Amino acid sequence: MLIAVCSLKGSPGVTTLATALGARWPGQESPIVVEVDPAGGDLMARFRLRDTPGLVSLAAATRRRGGADPNLVAQHTQLLPGGLRVVLGPVGAEQARAALGVLASGPLSPLRRAADQPGNTVIADCGRVDPDSPVLAIIRSADVMLLVARPHDDELAHVALKLQTAQQWSRRPCFVLVGDGYPTAEVSQTLRIPVMARVPRDNKGAATLCGQSISRRTPSKSALGRAAAKIALNVHVNSQPPIHHGTQASQLRPARPGELASSAVPQPLAPSSGNGVVAP
Repeated sequence: MLIAVCSLKGSPGVTTLATALGARWPGQESPIVVEVDPAGGDLMARFRLRDTPGLVSLAAATRRRGGADPNLVAQHTQLLPGGLRVVLGPVGAEQARAALGVLASGPLSPLRRAADQPGNTVIADCGRVDPDSPVLAIIRSADVMLLVARPHDDELAHVALKLQTAQQWSRRPCFVLVGDGYPTAEVSQTLRIPVMARVPRDNKGAATLCGQSISRRTPSKSALGRAAAKIALNVHVNSQPPIHHGTQASQLRPARPGELASSAVPQPLAPSSGNGVVAP
């Protein structure tokens, strides 16, 4: 399975959420997080890792070998302190875009080939998506797209403006809110789309995932870790056809009758500090 995590505006924590999903993925699978942000990656600097292997070496190997080997992505990973496998994006945008020019071209990218193997999960950290972003080809090939936004006026305005376009990017686009701001129900009502989940603000949990803390508090014990675990389980369960149990993930689409509040007319958003996780 290939999961694309992205945003339309600002830096709402796409890399942190992608890493948290990988760290809290259910079952015995060992997912791979791949930094394909055209603006450059963050994990190399955060964890003080080597610059190779990574996205650049993966692109070079793909150019040489054609990307047909489904194990190619796994061969260019490094391990984070907790054991999560990651393909590190280069710090510079120029290098990142050059690598994506190779990895996102052609009918099947090495990410898609790796994700098609039984029991494999690839989580693509796509960063902020622009209309001409070279990462769009990877997002379009994803099984699930998690569109991340903070519930603030500026970010939600971009979601509202680009919603119709974003709906066409993936076969299963889902909307995730991060942090404090407008209440989830009001965001859903005003934008007329369901919200899959809400990730609470958790500075300590994020610091641990970002390599900025030496605390023994693991992602599984943090509010961020618990929220990521719920999202990961939702995506994992609902990706297995046919679905026999659980609730289907809320997809980024116009809401059906009954999914909105009782008022037929969207009301102005009222700021709130609520940050609990919304059950998918």
